[in-house]
Amino acid sequence: MDMGNQHASITALQEIQRKVKDLEQSVATFSGLQSDPEYKKLEKALTKQLFEIESIDTEGKANISQARKRAIEEVERLIKELEQNANHPCRLAIETIFKEAQCLVAQQIAPMYGGRRCITEEFEEGIQNILMRLTQVKTEGKASLRKARYRTLTKVLAIQEILENCLKQQVLALPLSTDAHPSIFKINSVLLEVNKARGSLIALLAGVNECETYRHLSCVLSGLIADLDALDVSGHVEVRNYRKEVVEEINNLLKYLDLEEEARFTSAYDLAKNQSIVKIESIRKRSTEIKACVLERGHNMYDIHVGTRSELQVLIAQLDEVSVEKNPCIREARRRAVVEVQTVISYLDLKEALERRQSVCNQANPEHPSHTTVWIVLGNLSDLQKEVLSFDGSRADKNYRRLEEELTKQLLALDAIDSQGDDRSKEARKQAVKFANNILSYLDMKTDEWEY
Repeated sequence: MDMGNQHASITALQEIQRKVKDLEQSVATFSGLQSDPEYKKLEKALTKQLFEIESIDTEGKANISQARKRAIEEVERLIKELEQNANHPCRLAIETIFKEAQCLVAQQIAPMYGGRRCITEEFEEGIQNILMRLTQVKTEGKASLRKARYRTLTKVLAIQEILENCLKQQVLALPLSTDAHPSIFKINSVLLEVNKARGSLIALLAGVNECETYRHLSCVLSGLIADLDALDVSGHVEVRNYRKEVVEEINNLLKYLDLEEEARFTSAYDLAKNQSIVKIESIRKRSTEIKACVLERGHNMYDIHVGTRSELQVLIAQLDEVSVEKNPCIREARRRAVVEVQTVISYLDLKEALERRQSVCNQANPEHPSHTTVWIVLGNLSDLQKEVLSFDGSRADKNYRRLEEELTKQLLALDAIDSQGDDRSKEARKQAVKFANNILSYLDMKTDEWEY
């Protein structure tokens, strides 16, 4: 097309569409709420473009009218997407959980403002529970939800790390009395300010300290380091080591001050591209291939048991080497992969044991009736485990309910077995109950729709 002959209204529309295109990525990855300044900024920018599009004169020309209509629809789509991101049920779930963290911090952090380290195990357990619930929030593969969960996890993880450090050393040892050296009093006073700063940092990460900012806290901590550096402790090894210990405390806090900006701009929230997740998925793929071969075989397990089991154990060892990067989502992904491999191993072990028992059954030395009954149940459990390993549905499926009911029946059958004092039968029954519960847990894990 000769651009010199293009209608001015079309040119204006194209210019507006370029501006809208620039806003599209920001809308797609918006991870906040409607109350956030960034939401209002994006909404205002899109609304402005919408008004400009609507103000373009079509001069009654059909092609211009159609172009303007398409441009309006695109902007309206982005405005709607922005609103949906901010009000998505999973996004609101993340906010609800984070508000619980805020309440917990607000209740527990007060002693730290006084310079004390009264961190309770209940506080730490509460934060751990919040972390676990955050990892269970669905993201549906949406960048906005992944980013929101990542940002929230980053803050709560930082709080957890700070609390863990406090529990490890509730009171920093004071190696020297103030009479030992003039600098000791100053170091002690700095340490008191560090403890206060720790409380401020936790409150800041939780969003319950409106009187503090990351920049100001950074300046305060840096100033404390400068005060310590100015002390003359030459020739006093113990005092110098004490000062060094307090400086390390301050540096440990400083590293958390960049988390907000990192979480806002980093692409680390997209765990599908995370190298640890990539490795986990590669191992899972191989595990799935092995599982398919095992399930297809169905009999004569002894022939493949040793080699296959060894390879599966290698996969578990490889999973153990995967770095979870202090990220509970990666940790959970690794745990699930390990459970998947271990379930295949347990299936192989039981299948081989059943086949071996059948081939070497010694009628001359009959076993206790209850022991025989346990093995009958184990045979049923092996068949059910094969179905569970093959199952690829949801909890709404009839087959899921059937498998759950059948496994429960086997547990009831085991409960009804009277070992009559036979220790061997009692131990076999105990192991069979554990095996049945593991299959049930695995079935639940496969169908809980968890995602990283």
